[in-house]
Amino acid sequence: MFHTIYTSILPTLPQTYPQKRQFIFRHQIQPWPPSSTLCHEAAAAVLRLAPEKFWEYSKMLFEHQKEFFDVNVVKEMRNETYGRLAKLAGDVGVDEGKVYGLLEVGDRPGEDGGLNVGNGVTDDVKVMVKVSVNV
Repeated sequence: MFHTIYTSILPTLPQTYPQKRQFIFRHQIQPWPPSSTLCHEAAAAVLRLAPEKFWEYSKMLFEHQKEFFDVNVVKEMRNETYGRLAKLAGDVGVDEGKVYGLLEVGDRPGEDGGLNVGNGVTDDVKVMVKVSVNV
């Protein structure tokens, strides 16, 4: 589905509907497999740092999705997976170090003593989840 939207629909919108177009994309994070969240976090980091690269990065994620399936991440630490996701961002021209900086989860409690400190895009992902839920 993404491939069709990316290659057939998005490129035609400006010509077909030059004045009347709005395309709304909502992240639908699947809690299974757990790495889905990590991939969406990486997309959020790219969106924040280089919004013009979001679609290209999303395409890259779909092309490399099997690399992030359960059996390919199960023996990896979370920050290692983030490192691989950041590398993909680098491959589309986004600063790999900055992406990783937003994704990396620290190993120290937060200032308030909290242990679930999240990362630099945790709040972005929370908003994405809330917007995507239809009640």
